[in-house]
This record gives sequence, C-alpha cells and structure tokens, in this order.
Amino acid sequence: MRVYENLSGLKDRYASITLALGNFDGIHLGHQRLIGEAVEIARGNNGIAAVLTFDPHPMQVLKPELAPPMLLDREAKRQKMAQLGVDVLLLCPFTREFARLSPEDFIKEILVKQLNITGIVVGYNYTFGHKGQGTPETLWKYAAEYGYDLHVIPPVKLGNQVVSSTLIRSLLAEGNVTAARKFLGYYPFTEGTVVLGDRRGNTLGFPTANIDCPEGLMVPANGVYSVKVELDGDTFLGVANVGTKPTFHQNNRTNIEVHLLDFCGDIYGKTIKVNYLRRLRDERKFSSITDLVNQIQIDVHSARIDHPE
Repeated sequence: MRVYENLSGLKDRYASITLALGNFDGIHLGHQRLIGEAVEIARGNNGIAAVLTFDPHPMQVLKPELAPPMLLDREAKRQKMAQLGVDVLLLCPFTREFARLSPEDFIKEILVKQLNITGIVVGYNYTFGHKGQGTPETLWKYAAEYGYDLHVIPPVKLGNQVVSSTLIRSLLAEGNVTAARKFLGYYPFTEGTVVLGDRRGNTLGFPTANIDCPEGLMVPANGVYSVKVELDGDTFLGVANVGTKPTFHQNNRTNIEVHLLDFCGDIYGKTIKVNYLRRLRDERKFSSITDLVNQIQIDVHSARIDHPE
C-alpha cells in the first residue's frame, strides 16, 4: 500500500480510483464494511482502491478542547488499511483553510481535478466541506455531472446497536473491553515502548513492563485486565494494570504496567502491543504489600483460566 500526503499528480499516476471517504477512527466493523466495499468495487473494475482521510482529525484543528481521544494512531491505522486490501492511502493535511472549502469545491477541486475518481464510497452519515454542510445527498447531486458512481453504506449494527467510534470510546471508558472488541472486530490494544519503571515488580515477584500512556490515544478505564502481549513476533499471556498504582503513589499520572506470564528477559526499549482481553477488577489501594501480592496471584490465576493454552 502506498501512502501519500500530497495529492498533486495522483490522477496521472492512478486510473479508475474508487475512493472511500471518512475519518475512520478505530477502523471498526462499520469502517471495515465501507472500506471492503471500496476494495471490492475497485477489484471488479481493475482499478485502484483508495482511502482519503484527514490528518490530524478535523476536531483537533477546529475545536481541540472537544477533540475525543483517538482509537488508533497513524501507524496502526495504516496497518489496518493495508490488511483490508487498500492500494493507496491519502492522508490529506487538515487545516483551517481547508475547512473553509465548500462541499461543492471539495468535490470539484479535490475529488475530480486532483484525483479524477470514478467511484466514491461513504457512510450514511458522512459530512464534509465547510461546517460539515456536505452530505451523501450532495455527492449524489454531482455524480452525473462529474461521472462518478456513488455507494452509500447503511448503518452497520450488532444486535440493535449501531457500530460507531463514539460507542466504542464509551465502552472503553467503562473498561468494557470485551464489548468494545465485538464492535471493533479486534482486541482493543495499546502499543508502545517499554520504559524504565521503579522496578518494584521485581521485589514483589512479578516483574513488569511499563508503557507510558500515549498522548491523545484512548486507553481503557483504570483497572486490571487479562491481556495478550505481542513481543518480537511472539505472544504471551499477561496481566496489565492501567492506572496510577495507588498503593505506592499519590498522583494522577496514568501508566500501563504489564506482567508477562512465563517470560523472563530484558525488554527495556522494545515495542510491545498489549491486547486487552477482559477486565478482571478495579484498580484499588491495598493496605499491605502482602494483600497486593495475594491479589496479583489471583489475577494471574484468572488470566490463565481465561486462556489456559
């Protein structure tokens, strides 16, 4: 998959582009359906399956104080797109100047003049252009004039719930990673570099890997989780504490501390991916180190029961 941040010259490089439009935060089941439709159409036309999204998220530019935490960072989003079969990912820089572009000019100047698209795929609630005035109906209005086909994806539901990034963020804020996984189509995860901690886990008999919470990204509610950790191509079961370690600290700085089961090694400076499987309990302050160690033993046992392999 090719990634571009500049649209100049792309219409001469790629013919018959079917373009999926959206912010695609999280690339959940609804996004996967939409992008999959664009890929299927492109394959049928012997054309190019492309995605156009914005970087940074428009809310981070227009109303940063209201911008929600993102479900995926830029690299994770790129990887998910590639796995779905996207040929070209267009990361369009979003600025206040760009935000003033009318819906009609977005279609004419970006989609037609810059990309010469032959097909567009959007969700039922897609908005674009100045103040979000453009809708799928706007795209229908100009389809014949500019010669593109339009495909509008209806709401994707699980049961009676519409899949959405807002819903998934709400579930993660509750610590309900099990439900979040159903709507995402994959385990919620945090990926980061292992940093030097206070090494207290070693003295307790449960050495841990510490990850700083990535700025601007969603992490589950404070608590203890059974996890699967990806490290150097291998996968390990583990127990993760998301929170402030109140037994030892009196501050509000959140971090992620992971004990890998059946693992011994120095992984400082390495990148690990922590997949959240199930919330085991709330984070809490213990009255003694003995009580804490006993609870960790229970947590480890619970994680093994979840995944006895």
